[in-house]
Amino acid sequence: MNITIYDVAREANVSMATVSRVVNGNPNVKPVTRKKVLEVIERLGYRPNAVARGLASKKTTTVGVIIPDISNIFFAELARGIEDIATMYKYNIILSNSDQNLDKELHLLNTMLGKQVDGIVFMGGNITQEHVVEFEKSPVPIVLAGSIEESGKIPSVNIDYEKAVFDSVSEFVTNGHKQIAFVIGPLHEPRNVERKLKGYKIALEKAGIPFNDELVIEGDYTYDSGLEAFEKLVEADQKPTAILVGSDEMALGVIHGAQDKGFSIPEDFEVITSDNTRLSLMVRPQLTTIVQPLYDLGAVAMRLLTKLMNKEEVEEQIVVLPHRIEHRKSTK
Repeated sequence: MNITIYDVAREANVSMATVSRVVNGNPNVKPVTRKKVLEVIERLGYRPNAVARGLASKKTTTVGVIIPDISNIFFAELARGIEDIATMYKYNIILSNSDQNLDKELHLLNTMLGKQVDGIVFMGGNITQEHVVEFEKSPVPIVLAGSIEESGKIPSVNIDYEKAVFDSVSEFVTNGHKQIAFVIGPLHEPRNVERKLKGYKIALEKAGIPFNDELVIEGDYTYDSGLEAFEKLVEADQKPTAILVGSDEMALGVIHGAQDKGFSIPEDFEVITSDNTRLSLMVRPQLTTIVQPLYDLGAVAMRLLTKLMNKEEVEEQIVVLPHRIEHRKSTK
């Protein structure tokens, strides 16, 4: 049998309004009355009905989070930042995996809105015009985390991916490399083509190194695609001496592919990876990496969403967080 607010009010001999004030932390309740109501709530095991409270307040204190794959450590660290800030501001999370499938992403978006969430944090590699149309129709705020929407219409939190890749390639150039490979993520993602690949080409051009498309290998962020990428690179006419990799999982594949063939890192190939997840420390040699503040990307996106949901003043809806290069043992 479900215990209702009416049961608590009757047992405590107070009005339902008084019980509601106690449950919602309203200070306008006498300490003695508050204590009595809380004791009854504890004894009866009463749990406030979130749906009913949402109908009354027009808020559910629930946020939807749409993420490509929670089992991927990159997105898991982002999600942790989202969840911690949500908890701090007393929001609950509904988390869904989209598998970066457009139809599923749009379906999940409408499902979340059907559940009357107060806002949504969205992560996806390819933000299309279809996404933007749906985002703009949304009755609640939506913030992108680690995802690029080129028009700047949708609030977002990212790093400067073009500059991060430029800085990494420039490190290789400083170390004397001229054959610099890039194992990049899917080329249908604007973040990879319009930001990362652009940064790679600009760095090569500045160094007077001709672009060689044989040294750009497309992967899908997985370990296996890193192994396959290394196989292609060692067969290239101009074998690279330095490799920039677009995800830590792919970087592990590249490292192990090289070691399986008897190569040594960094003596034969210097490697820089992109995410600075725990994986970059779990391989030997430990990986020099672009430090993306993954936790902060999620945390700042959630804080931005809380401001938008509560109609607070927001100075900047397109947030770019700083990055840096962490030098470890995969470079000299």
